[in-house]
Amino acid sequence: MQINLTGHHVDITDPLRNYVGEKLERLERHFDHVTDVHVVLSVEKLRHTAEATVLISGGKLFADRTESDMYAAIDGLSDKLDRQIKKHKEKLTDHHRVEGANKKHLGEP
Repeated sequence: MQINLTGHHVDITDPLRNYVGEKLERLERHFDHVTDVHVVLSVEKLRHTAEATVLISGGKLFADRTESDMYAAIDGLSDKLDRQIKKHKEKLTDHHRVEGANKKHLGEP
């Protein structure tokens, strides 16, 4: 997974970069096909915003979060992306047991 980190009106320090990396590692634990993540951190007066675009096999996910603290915004962003990844993974899984249903329906043992 490639993480691109961009800052608007904020300096990207090593602790901030490491924190974003640790939080977004969770995405790979739930879904292996995450290819690229682009994170934009921005500050406007007292509004700290974190937004991310995640490229996965089969689509693109986007989430953003605004808080009064940058670390809280990153936490909220990772939670949103985590929920979206889980939902995407559920959509890919076919929950219907077609073979078993056909045998029952046709009266076969």
